[in-house]
Amino acid sequence: MAEKLEPEKRHSFVHGGKKVFEWDQNLDEVNVYIELPPEVPKKLFHCKINSKHIEVGIRGNPSYLNHDLEAPVKTDSSFWTLEDGTMHVTLTKRDKGQTWSSPILGQGTLDPYSADLEQKRLMLQRFQEENPGFDFSQAQFTGSCPDPRTFMGGIRSD
Repeated sequence: MAEKLEPEKRHSFVHGGKKVFEWDQNLDEVNVYIELPPEVPKKLFHCKINSKHIEVGIRGNPSYLNHDLEAPVKTDSSFWTLEDGTMHVTLTKRDKGQTWSSPILGQGTLDPYSADLEQKRLMLQRFQEENPGFDFSQAQFTGSCPDPRTFMGGIRSD
């Protein structure tokens, strides 16, 4: 049931005709996926996550990403791993349920239609989380969708 409410596909941020990264999100996290150059030893990659900023690169070179984040994150539960030629960065949202239009502030922002679909999908995830015995995977919103973090008093992120 709940897996039907997970992202169907990743969003891509393309700049200058080249894919910079892919990303997806759920109520709690934003996940960023960066393809790594295969000729670089894995121990040279680094990622620094601050509450409102991310820096990703190869030691001894200019940073690949060095940008402010769309929204604040919890640094104590955000992390990065290297898996099968991909850097996977998990950013834990400080405001659970907040819909991000992009991981990077002002870069690769979702178009209004895609942003609306993301907000509706996160709202359905929230309904599923709060009502585990029900299947919301086929539910649809008509009209505008409320903000998933403020609907019915907001979600506590204890």
